[in-house]
Amino acid sequence: MKNALDEKILEKANLWIKANHKVALVTVIKTWGSSPRQVGSKMIVNEKSEFAGSISGGCVETSVIDECLQLIKDNKPFKKIELKVTNENAWDVGLACGGEITIYLEQIN
Repeated sequence: MKNALDEKILEKANLWIKANHKVALVTVIKTWGSSPRQVGSKMIVNEKSEFAGSISGGCVETSVIDECLQLIKDNKPFKKIELKVTNENAWDVGLACGGEITIYLEQIN
């Protein structure tokens, strides 16, 4: 089944790439507990901190955008990150609702 939102995100990524921007594609690959977005949700980020799509919300996306910018700066092809609730970081990354998500970041061209 085609997802129109994902197609629009990938079309936007293609436009950015054609305009010589560096682009990271973000995909939710695993969730546990309360999660605002399902597995397969996508977001793109370019080196100017512009983004499209959604993989969670609020602080989580801010943290993921920072991770994407670092991935692009370091010119790494991919990275997997896990955002889990702990007493120390629940409010920092916005997962105070009790959820956990695993996200795959990759540079695309």
